[in-house]
Amino acid sequence: MPFNGLSLSRLFFESSLPQLRENIPDVMACSAAGLVGEGSECLGLDDDVSRDHDWGPAFCLWIPDDLFRQEFDRIERAVAALPSTFQGYPTRMARERRMGRTGPLPIKGFYRRFLGMDHVPSTWREWMAVPEYHLCSCTNGAVFLDEGGEFSSVRRALLEYYPDDVRRKKIAARCMIMAQAGQYNLPRSLQRGNIMAAMLAAARFAEAALSMAFLLSRRYMPFYKWAGRMAETLPVLGQQTAATVNILARTPWDSPEQGSRAVQAIENLCAEAAAELNRQELCSIQGNWLWEAGPLVQQEVKDPELRARNVMED
Repeated sequence: MPFNGLSLSRLFFESSLPQLRENIPDVMACSAAGLVGEGSECLGLDDDVSRDHDWGPAFCLWIPDDLFRQEFDRIERAVAALPSTFQGYPTRMARERRMGRTGPLPIKGFYRRFLGMDHVPSTWREWMAVPEYHLCSCTNGAVFLDEGGEFSSVRRALLEYYPDDVRRKKIAARCMIMAQAGQYNLPRSLQRGNIMAAMLAAARFAEAALSMAFLLSRRYMPFYKWAGRMAETLPVLGQQTAATVNILARTPWDSPEQGSRAVQAIENLCAEAAAELNRQELCSIQGNWLWEAGPLVQQEVKDPELRARNVMED
C-alpha cells in the first residue's frame, strides 16, 4: 500500500485547503482539520485489508457549534465541491460515504459523541464514566490545522491523561484481575483439565495485562482489536506484554507442556509489572504476586470515596 490512510488524508487536506479558504474563508479562519476518531487509519494501523470498507482520503473539519448550525448549507456546498478522487482513490467526503467519521463536524458535538459530555472530565466520576477506547478515539490521529484553537484545547487537556487518583484506581484493579485470572485461576483450571475455564482466564488476564501496560505508559488503550498491536509501541512493558499475550493466543490449552509454558510467561510478566510498580512508586512489594500490590496501590488514592471502592473494580 503506497500510502497509509493518515498520510493520504493529510495530503488530500493540503490540496483541498486553498479551495476551502476561497469558498468558506470565515469558517476556515476559526476551525480545525485533521483525522481523529474511529478507524484503523486514525491509529496508523490500516493495511490492505482495511481498504475493503470506510477507507480512503478524507478529513474531519471541526467547526464551532454555533457556526456549524448557522452556515451548515454553505459548508456542505463547499465540501461537496471537493474532488471525488485523490491520488487514484475515491474520497470519503460525500455525505453518503462519511459514516459520521469525516467531513464537517461540530466541535462540541464531536467530543460529546465520545465523552458523553462536551468538556474535559473534571471529576473522577466523569473520568470513570468514559470508556478508555473513547478517550483514545479523541486523542489519536493528527490535527493538520487549527485556526480557532477550540478543538485542540480539549485534545491537549485529554492528552494530559487521567488524574493521578483515577490512574491509581485503574492500576489497582488491573493488578487484581491479572493475579486472579492469570496467576491463580489459570493454573488451577489447567490442573483440573477445564479447558474452557483456562481459555477464559487467559483472555481475561490478557486484556487486563494490556490495559496495565497502557496505564503504566500513560496512554489510552484503543478498541480491543487494536490493543495488541498498539501495545508493541508502548514505552513501558509494551513489547513484553504483547509477547506474552501472543504466547497465550497460540497456546493449545489441552497440552500440559504448553500450558505450563504459558503460566510461566504470565509469572514473568507479573514480575516485570511488579518491578515497574515499584519503579513508578505506585507501591512497594517484594515478589510478583499482584494480588498483594492492588490494595497497596489503591490505598494511596486521595479521594476517600474513590479509595473505598471495591479494589477489583474501576
